[in-house]
Amino acid sequence: MESVFHGIILALGLILPLGVQNVFVFSQGIMQPKLIKAFPAMIAAAVCDTVLIVLSVMGLSLVVMQFEWLRLMLLIGGIIFLLYMGTMIWSSNAVTGLDDKEALPLKKQILFACSVSILNPHALLDTVGVIGTSAVQYSGQAQVSFMLACIAVSWLWFLGLIMTGAAFKKMNLPDSVFVLFNKCSAVFIWGTALYLLVSAVGISP
Repeated sequence: MESVFHGIILALGLILPLGVQNVFVFSQGIMQPKLIKAFPAMIAAAVCDTVLIVLSVMGLSLVVMQFEWLRLMLLIGGIIFLLYMGTMIWSSNAVTGLDDKEALPLKKQILFACSVSILNPHALLDTVGVIGTSAVQYSGQAQVSFMLACIAVSWLWFLGLIMTGAAFKKMNLPDSVFVLFNKCSAVFIWGTALYLLVSAVGISP
């Protein structure tokens, strides 16, 4: 049980802070005309987190992140995706009467969710550095329980985000509130891209 509680507390500590991944998943709960249509973004983000958690516990991602050139490529890829995604969200008219044509289609939901989950080296390093190193103290069933607890928190959190977004949309708030949320989300995403650019310049030869 100790490993389960440790996994829950640790995963909550990593996932609670505001980040691009959380902002995007939450925005899909608002932007999609029905809650079920926001599930692709939620599932994609949760699956990506699951893969990262499993790799972290296994220690494989620690080996990958030892290569600076690979980290630089991840940073560049992350910057490009975030700039594009920010532009898409800025120009989107997220209002309570949103229809299917204005909402992000399934493929773009999955693409964006995966990009903000995987093409974010800082989030990747946090997962590896915190979950990976914490898992070392356990072995056998205890390590599996720790890993499953982290994964469960991730899935439940993203489900809660889209449900909260959908609930906000049903509150009959002025359309300008949802448009403003999109603008703020886009600025936040562009800011993250700028932060990644500074990091890329810092590690480039």
